[in-house]
Amino acid sequence: MNDFVGGEYEVIVVGAGHAGCEAALASARLGHKTAIFSLNLDSVANMPCNPNIGGTAKGQLVREVDALGGQMGISADATFIQSKILNRGKGPAVYSLRAQIDRRAYSAYMKLVLEQQENLDLKQAEVIEILCEGKKVTGIRVHTKTIYLCKALVLTTGTYLKGRIIIGDTSFEGGPDGLFPANRLSDSLRNLGIELMRFKTGTPARINRRSIDFSKLEEQPGDDEIVPFSFMTNELKKDQVSCYMSHTTEETHRIIRENLHRSPLYSGDITGIGPRYCPSIEDKIVRFADKESHQIFVEPMGLGTLEMYLQGMSSSLPEDVQVKMIRSVPGLENAVIMRPAYAIEYDCINPTQLKLSLEHKEIDGLFFAGQINGSSGYEEAAAQGLIAGINAAMKLQNREPLILDRSQAYIGVLIDDLVTKGTNEPYRMMTSRAEYRLWLRQDNADVRLTPIGRKIGLVSDERYERFLRKMDLVEGEMKRLKDTILPADENINGFLERHGSAKIFSGIKLYDLLKRPEIEYEHLAEIGQTNDLPKEVLEQVTINIKYEGYLKKQMSQIEQFKRMEERRLPEDMDYSQIQGLSTEARQKLSSLRPVSLGQASRISGVSPADISVLLVYLESRKRKNQ
Repeated sequence: MNDFVGGEYEVIVVGAGHAGCEAALASARLGHKTAIFSLNLDSVANMPCNPNIGGTAKGQLVREVDALGGQMGISADATFIQSKILNRGKGPAVYSLRAQIDRRAYSAYMKLVLEQQENLDLKQAEVIEILCEGKKVTGIRVHTKTIYLCKALVLTTGTYLKGRIIIGDTSFEGGPDGLFPANRLSDSLRNLGIELMRFKTGTPARINRRSIDFSKLEEQPGDDEIVPFSFMTNELKKDQVSCYMSHTTEETHRIIRENLHRSPLYSGDITGIGPRYCPSIEDKIVRFADKESHQIFVEPMGLGTLEMYLQGMSSSLPEDVQVKMIRSVPGLENAVIMRPAYAIEYDCINPTQLKLSLEHKEIDGLFFAGQINGSSGYEEAAAQGLIAGINAAMKLQNREPLILDRSQAYIGVLIDDLVTKGTNEPYRMMTSRAEYRLWLRQDNADVRLTPIGRKIGLVSDERYERFLRKMDLVEGEMKRLKDTILPADENINGFLERHGSAKIFSGIKLYDLLKRPEIEYEHLAEIGQTNDLPKEVLEQVTINIKYEGYLKKQMSQIEQFKRMEERRLPEDMDYSQIQGLSTEARQKLSSLRPVSLGQASRISGVSPADISVLLVYLESRKRKNQ
């Protein structure tokens, strides 16, 4: 075999999707000579499924990536075509930013960012083998038989590993968007003793805009006020493109039900496990048989194309059924399909084989991020990629890895869920997974994470100065509101009466006035008590005041959580010798090797009684050592 060495790097990233881009940029920006490999350089940061970034819980992830010094938010702000805040009426704990993206512009933008980055080489090749000496990564071999050496390796292969496209009874080897799959790397992983799983995801058909009757669709415009993803983006003003909404009909459901026997989901041809929270349209019809219709969102793929994406109609039904099904939807009676919907099966790893740093427990220097870890979504991938890239760099610098816990970030929840609990289906981030979501808001991601990013070395001087200025403004305004006391005169009581608020009979601080749910900051302009401050500052001030009691309660819960996380479990713990543990707990603890009592408590099969046994054991071990 040809052992030509094509290059030597400190860090190599395999895969240039959303995880790979963040991993490679983080490593390179932290000063390490890095290479990123893609099967096709035209698919860098591709969006083979929905052409949007953000959404419920996902918007928080993008904000967190940005606050740490990542790239996704900046690239999204540069290439979005519509912007919306979701769940605005449900409160700051759950509202999330979502942007429709020009997918080709985003890919080109991100590719250029990679090409311009110091310390980073972008290469096209299929990686077919991971090279190790003993249990330590030394490099990779690509399809041309060339070897590239490295000290740390990050695998971000997405849905390409032994990818198989399925449309009805037709199936063929392939990656997303008709690209080549990566067929040989799975065997290399198995040879290293890595456990693989088989998952499935799908994507809807794309149709030509000219074939749509928009008079039958409900227009969905963007928000008047555009909120950027990145804390570095100044005020955004852009003409936005509308999305549209329709719905399935009884005819749609009849067509699907009559052709279920032709669906590979039900014929047994698809063996991979699909995402529960993003089911195919045929799965929805079966699982929610009582529903008369389902929403269908018709979304543009970009400014330079007439392709429209049918959000909500993911399917693996045969093409002839897809045509009938789509044309039964109001407004789509004459729809012309440009790309049929398809399902894709792919290999991924069991993520419980990883440390919280995303490094493999047994193979030194081997990191994993993105859909190869059993997750779904661009945002989940980017978040993991950033952490894996940072930790590859931390390892080379002999520094402690960056491990965000569940009280610090949605990123911490995501990684802890994958590594501690594992997943038997493509994992999707949701606000309900985060116990401390009132603290883990999108508006304060910089408060939580920018100081951490600065300490690591990813946050630039400009970003940090912006952050400090914002914090000074927030602190200054909070102090003013606490120090300013309004008298109980006719002017103030008239103001309160106009807003349906109770009168006052003695002086009141502006701070306490704002605690009233019916009084908003902008109302204070009527009594000359506002300051001209940036919107993000006012948002932070208002939330801090109005939710003060809830936030104090949440911080108390976080303190309790931290105490459990700080109870470290020694690496040499022999769980088989601890009396009182259940058999299942012994097996799970021995296999997963949790680093703390808190992590142990979240392992499926480890009961509160088992945690009590561990507490007693740790105390006796501590006394014995003393």
